[in-house]
Amino acid sequence: MSIKAMDFSLRINPSICFTQNLPKPSSKLRFLTVRCSLPLTSDDAATGLAERPWKVADARLVLEDGSIWKAKSFGASGTQVGEVVFNTSLTGYQEILTDPSYAGQFVLMTNPHIGNTGVNFDDEESRQCFLAGLVIRSLSISTSNWRCVETLGDYLAERNIMGIYDVDTRAITRRLRQDGSLIGVLSTEQSRSDEVLLEMSRSWDIVGIDLISGVTCNASYEWVDKTKSDWDFNSNGRDQETYRVVAYDFGIKHNILRRLASYGCKITVVPSTWPAAETLKVKPDGVLFSNGPGDPSAVPYAVETVKEILGKVPVFGICMGHQLLGQALGGKTFKMKFGHHGGNHPVRNLRNGRVEISAQCLSGCHHLRFYDMAEPQLCS
Repeated sequence: MSIKAMDFSLRINPSICFTQNLPKPSSKLRFLTVRCSLPLTSDDAATGLAERPWKVADARLVLEDGSIWKAKSFGASGTQVGEVVFNTSLTGYQEILTDPSYAGQFVLMTNPHIGNTGVNFDDEESRQCFLAGLVIRSLSISTSNWRCVETLGDYLAERNIMGIYDVDTRAITRRLRQDGSLIGVLSTEQSRSDEVLLEMSRSWDIVGIDLISGVTCNASYEWVDKTKSDWDFNSNGRDQETYRVVAYDFGIKHNILRRLASYGCKITVVPSTWPAAETLKVKPDGVLFSNGPGDPSAVPYAVETVKEILGKVPVFGICMGHQLLGQALGGKTFKMKFGHHGGNHPVRNLRNGRVEISAQCLSGCHHLRFYDMAEPQLCS
């Protein structure tokens, strides 16, 4: 069996490589290797780099365990540190990008193909992107959706959010499940060594940082938008009574407010530092403590606010709000090995045995233990 190789140089458009009049296959010719030599420009010769018609690895994800993952960048450039978590949702990457609960985190999507529906402005859950970066396996080269207004890469670049692709997200997810959430550094800066990036990842921690102050609103406002009729799947059985609700913004999502408005609530959204006395002054029918990012132990001022309101008006909490309620009632929080992030988590009701699929964004310190009860129990 013989192997023949052909070398030739292209004197045409470097982005096109083709051959003509190749030898016809024969029993002796089993393999054909074609080596294309692309002509270099003066700039290429000066830098020692050749222009390629495809993107090469130009980014790194360095984890605190010492592992280094080479990837290709999209979106913004630079260097960013954050906690790496994985999300198992099959769709809804734009809602994830604009969910304030992901502040300070790199979100790794376990679904391999991301970006195929592009981006539209109707699906945003907040005023901006708060996550530290996006990690995906495959970035769609085209978009196909009737609501699409721009590509995912352009959307991230405009908002200064880093993204990487062509990285083994399956292997990273297995590592996170085995070792727990890890701090990492994303970088496109070749001037920074692996050692420098590793030191950055080991010198930062998301625990103990007040992330709520960076995502909350600056002043109170009234929310009036309801869920659009095209998306309102359950409008039967609502009474006409109006409920006044004060919603503490610890990183609240727009769709939570839309759902409350659709059920007849008159909503006032207030900053995370809003005094409890001001809330009680308006005599609300209920107070919502919203979702939000980070460690509830890092925001003692919010816990004190919850304590002052408890017992005076009905209250309810989501995510961070639920954790703050637990601490205000004497509970202690501890960080999970890795959080629950996704739209497909099964939950069983122990009272009736029914299993439902839930959407969860529980990052870390979300488990509560109550020690002041007759029978200690675990709530999550």
